[in-house]
Amino acid sequence: MNGQLVGYALCSMDGQDLTEQREALSALGVPESRIYVDHGLSGTNRDRPGLDTALAACCGGTTLVVTKLDRLARSLVNATSIVSDLTDRGAKLSIGGTVYDLREPAGRLLFNVLGMVAEFEADLIRQRTKESLRVAAAKGRLQGRPPKLTPNRERALVAMRREVNEDGAPKHTVAELAELFDVARATVYRAVERAQSDGRRTPRRYLQ
Repeated sequence: MNGQLVGYALCSMDGQDLTEQREALSALGVPESRIYVDHGLSGTNRDRPGLDTALAACCGGTTLVVTKLDRLARSLVNATSIVSDLTDRGAKLSIGGTVYDLREPAGRLLFNVLGMVAEFEADLIRQRTKESLRVAAAKGRLQGRPPKLTPNRERALVAMRREVNEDGAPKHTVAELAELFDVARATVYRAVERAQSDGRRTPRRYLQ
């Protein structure tokens, strides 16, 4: 019986652990060698190499096993595509131990309903995330990235850019300052331009 089971596990983030899903699939009777996985991909993404391999391993009399529906599909479009693939292969689907015969109308209908629920839940999560970000931004919690240059470091950069050789040419190039202060060249240019606009006029050749 175990040879007729194919397991699939998904983690949407690379840093997540698949141990729990693997153990659950093993408890449902899936051999370790027939568990296929995807890392760093969402259940809304149909282009998943691990899922494609798992489906390819399914055939007549085989059952594809997942721990939860959202590990398989989180949109109705993807759910419908997977159902069609499994049906063509004559395979069944087990979600957490409950088996659905997708060749039967009732099985397809129930799975499609579950797919609609999964898509609805995914939409709710996206909506809540956007709302949380909006509230955080309104409260000033989203400050963006801190500046690469503190005021003191920026003053030091400008001062070094103003240093000249005997021939009057800048002693330090923009590239050298960018490397020294670990910033992009554009940051060096902006710092010098800010110094100029603040009244600490910088000769034009230092801006080049």
